[in-house]
Amino acid sequence: MKTAFITGSSRGIGKAIALRLASDGLRVILHGASESDQIKRLQKEIEQGGGVAEIATANLCCLEETKRLAGQIASVDVLILNASVQYRAPWQEITTEACYDQLNCNFISSMLLMQAAVPYMRKNGWGRIVTIGSVQEEKPHPDMLVYSASKAAQTNMMQSLALQLAKDGITVNNVAPGVIYTDRNVEALSDPTYAQKVTDSIPVGFYGEPKDCAGIISLLCSEEGRYITGQSIFVDGGKSVQ
Repeated sequence: MKTAFITGSSRGIGKAIALRLASDGLRVILHGASESDQIKRLQKEIEQGGGVAEIATANLCCLEETKRLAGQIASVDVLILNASVQYRAPWQEITTEACYDQLNCNFISSMLLMQAAVPYMRKNGWGRIVTIGSVQEEKPHPDMLVYSASKAAQTNMMQSLALQLAKDGITVNNVAPGVIYTDRNVEALSDPTYAQKVTDSIPVGFYGEPKDCAGIISLLCSEEGRYITGQSIFVDGGKSVQ
């Protein structure tokens, strides 16, 4: 049984990915900043469905915690880098603390976790790494400068590593969601005027759901996805090409 580790999997897109990979027959290691009731419920849901799930915790804004976590994932076959932090602020008001949090969680932690996971994948001649980016790589939100920049940097890193790891049987790809209705944006989208503006910017005319991201992740992590590497795939209802 192959093992998948999914960062930020207690809710939203990460939760949908964990459920899908568990249904695909992978043992999943769930991750959250703490062992919350949410993540415990998800573990129970997976186990009741016949799957195997464990929990690992770390605050990825803190590099020391990330390094500790890296030591716990040295034997995973699939690495999904989903966790992220985003702070909204006009660019002139961005603090160094907010900048460091976003860069540590969205970019540096991805690098450290890949460094920890790749040796095992390389030894086995098989591995799957998927970074979760954002439509903001193409359409940056004016009040999320560091978030969009960190996601673009993560995707650039993905492309570099895809070339370096291709001969080892390891594929590395990025999935970039658009507007996905999760608890992260429910408050902003509760404003009818703003919600209409956002909907109007999406060619298909509606928000995505977390499960809309899980299918492509399942493909990329399967044997059927073996010939796909170095790609950034947008799951955004067409927003990135407008």
